[in-house]
Amino acid sequence: MSHPASSISENLPRPLTSLTDEEALFRQSVREFAEQQVRPLVAEMDEEGKFAPELIGHFFDLGLMGIEVPEEFGGQGGTFFNAILAVEEMSRVDASAGVIVDVQNTLVNNAILRWGTSDQKKNYLARQSADTVGAYALSEAGSGSDAFALASRATALGSGDWSITGRKLWITNALEADLFVVFANVDPAAGYRGITAFVVERGMPGFGIGKKEDKLG
Repeated sequence: MSHPASSISENLPRPLTSLTDEEALFRQSVREFAEQQVRPLVAEMDEEGKFAPELIGHFFDLGLMGIEVPEEFGGQGGTFFNAILAVEEMSRVDASAGVIVDVQNTLVNNAILRWGTSDQKKNYLARQSADTVGAYALSEAGSGSDAFALASRATALGSGDWSITGRKLWITNALEADLFVVFANVDPAAGYRGITAFVVERGMPGFGIGKKEDKLG
């Protein structure tokens, strides 16, 4: 069966280089913020190896830390594409700033949005949009490129409680974060199929932040 060319083109996805007016305005606002507020601090942050905490506060004030989070949870109700635009514009000026926004939106918030329970969404997404930095704790010393080889283990204690044993490494936002999506294996006999994720809050018993690694950014 043939179809008119016009009807076929209407069903095709829009090119990523073609922005709506709303997307273009959003991109411009992030670019202006990055140029005016982030760029003046880049050299100092690189030299000290520490991200300026006041900038993270501005990220929240501008809604950059809950871009895809629905408005009912205090977020911007935007799209995943909006988050990518924000990451690109921040990275033009400072890669570390781009990664902070990236991890918050595309990893932590996105994971809770897609796979979190109703209670987890209610409890965490509003905080993630307002003032809580998140971190994605997957990598380990022996499983950086091979994530399926992670050694962290999780054991059920009953009544819905779990005990997690292990160490993570190279975790973006670890110093600033209060909420961590931590990956551990609950069934080592099942190999990578036994891996699952847990939401862990800073301050929970046994949780600690190690020394800062000397790395770029």
